[in-house]
Amino acid sequence: MKIKHIILSLFSFLVIFCSCSKEESESPDPEPTNDKYSTINYNGSIREYRFYKPDNLQADAPLVFVLHGYTQNADWSYNLGFNPIADTAGFAVCYPQGSHDNNGITHWNAGLNISKTDDIGFLSELALFLQSEYNLDPNRTFTCGFSNGGFMSYTLACEAHNVFKAIAPVSGVMSGYTWENRAEAKPVPVLHIHGKDDETVPIDGSMSTAGGWGGAPKVDSIIHFWSELNECQTIDTAEISANTMAYYHRNGIDGNEVWYYKINNHSHQWPGENNDASGIDANKVIWKFFRQY
Repeated sequence: MKIKHIILSLFSFLVIFCSCSKEESESPDPEPTNDKYSTINYNGSIREYRFYKPDNLQADAPLVFVLHGYTQNADWSYNLGFNPIADTAGFAVCYPQGSHDNNGITHWNAGLNISKTDDIGFLSELALFLQSEYNLDPNRTFTCGFSNGGFMSYTLACEAHNVFKAIAPVSGVMSGYTWENRAEAKPVPVLHIHGKDDETVPIDGSMSTAGGWGGAPKVDSIIHFWSELNECQTIDTAEISANTMAYYHRNGIDGNEVWYYKINNHSHQWPGENNDASGIDANKVIWKFFRQY
């Protein structure tokens, strides 16, 4: 009995030790969470992603990245509904998985101070790998994202514009760091979709600076910055639905445009999900924007 007790105690110690070591590790688990995920080794860390390639996809097809929000995962973005559009329009879709921040929460490091993860490098390298592996067009690789994924899309536009040629943030703005360093940005087409009742990422620029999230001005000012950077010459306004107004900044450098969809009676939610009152399907709007480039 004494030997049995010692064995059980030793086993319990090993379980606790391994669990603590795993929680304290800065690297993701070395194996994918399930067989739906693929992996890539970036700077010694195993990063995960889901990838969708329509049957009979033509050579030099576009590639769209879809970035999930804070606390979410690639399964969430995979189920948004881009794949049926990809089947018809002929593009590939990548759904990367964010890593854990200092509090163990899935995130994208868009110039935030909640982690030291190099997501600019990871996402850029993943895009280059997929372009080469599946013969995709390096000049038509785009990124969109929800909330924190929208923040990350803006950061990629500023710091990886050579890889990601257009962006479409939804309910996500420029982080404080990205806004402060906007002088380094180059002309990139931008589509921004935002609800006026969003309390998580307020449209008026009042988001807290804690964690490095806030610091950028109201979305109208962000759009003005990108419109001027892209040297847009005209603005067209359209009432898309009872709740959604669209502002199209057109005739920019190299044909670049900046679109802004402002939605009344809409909170922190992907438009078109769960039959909301926005009157738009964000997936279709995003591809309509990307396909111009």
